[in-house]
Amino acid sequence: MSDNKSQIALEVNDITKVYATKAGIFEALRGISFVINRGEFVSIVGPSGSGKSTLLNIIGALDRPTSGKIYIDGIDIFSLRDGEIAAIRNKLIGFIFQSFNLINRSTVLKNVELPAIIGDMSKQERKRRALLLLDALGVADKARLKTSNLSGGQQQRVAIARALINNPTMVLADEPTGNLDTKTGNEVFDLLKILSSKFRRNIIFVTHNQELAKKTDRTIYIKDGLIEKEVLN
Repeated sequence: MSDNKSQIALEVNDITKVYATKAGIFEALRGISFVINRGEFVSIVGPSGSGKSTLLNIIGALDRPTSGKIYIDGIDIFSLRDGEIAAIRNKLIGFIFQSFNLINRSTVLKNVELPAIIGDMSKQERKRRALLLLDALGVADKARLKTSNLSGGQQQRVAIARALINNPTMVLADEPTGNLDTKTGNEVFDLLKILSSKFRRNIIFVTHNQELAKKTDRTIYIKDGLIEKEVLN
């Protein structure tokens, strides 16, 4: 049993999320449960408004569920105080967004270093890690440029480097190919695939792209705040 437990990177246990609106109560998530094992690359697919991004925000501890539990590396995230949650989020989770969420007035290097600065990593170590990541992702020559001078694909590579700077257990990617052309989107997807297969990083990949979803290890289909089905790819 302990060996099985050690293989579990993420456990989502009966998560609900309810919003009070002027039109009444809205149930965004209505009891979501699943487990992700170490090194798995899992896609989450569903129509707009199905609850995908709400779920990802809760897994990433950016939002709290109305009920249910999230365990990352066996840690019951929402049993912790807010400061502890922020520290866990910074250490264990990397985020990649559709809109990149880079700071345009800062250099590529400073953008990548930001989570490490928040995590109190030494200046020398965070610079070393950032440059290694940028080199691995093929954009080391852009380190001193402002991010606004980069193409969409280059910006997403920088965002991936930033997500990896603290060596997280899990990378949460919310439509990371959504603003990219097909060729660049496929290149970014292939980078995520390598992170999963070669470096054993857990990737949770929210997408509308069915073709890319089928290339992940498993797809979880969500509809109306519920898991409709799970498919091994």
